[in-house]
Amino acid sequence: MSLILGLDPGLAATGWGVIRADGNRISHIAHGTVKTPASAALAERLASLYDALMAIIQHHGCAAAAVEEVFVNVNPQSTLKLGQARGVVMLSAAKAGLPVSEYATRLVKKAIVGVGSADKTQVHAMVQRLLPGVTVTGSDAADALAVAIAHAHLGASARKGLL
Repeated sequence: MSLILGLDPGLAATGWGVIRADGNRISHIAHGTVKTPASAALAERLASLYDALMAIIQHHGCAAAAVEEVFVNVNPQSTLKLGQARGVVMLSAAKAGLPVSEYATRLVKKAIVGVGSADKTQVHAMVQRLLPGVTVTGSDAADALAVAIAHAHLGASARKGLL
């Protein structure tokens, strides 16, 4: 049994979700979104993101982190800022001593919905179905929970020799 922290990186909003994985069974622990003020300097936003993630990791006692890989935007400036936020997300988990796994968006969608081209609405609906009784607010948090669930399922499959 272990606690998995799923992370959906973003500078304006980073989604996070913690689940408990016990074999093939998963259960919801917590989820949310870390938001940084657009009016703050980039360095302050990154520091704020780091501090918030460290507090989440310490509060929940996570054993592993799963991070969604970044896709490239048309705007190079936006892609660069997203990459910097993703670096802070990975740094936070690594500094807390967590093993960090990275997952492509298509792989997460395939693990959750069964189709790598699923849209956000389908992913959100399946996360709600896989975590009964939990109301997931915000697409960033739903995406983070999806990454954590994918990590749990893919890890269980790998341990059974199915991957």
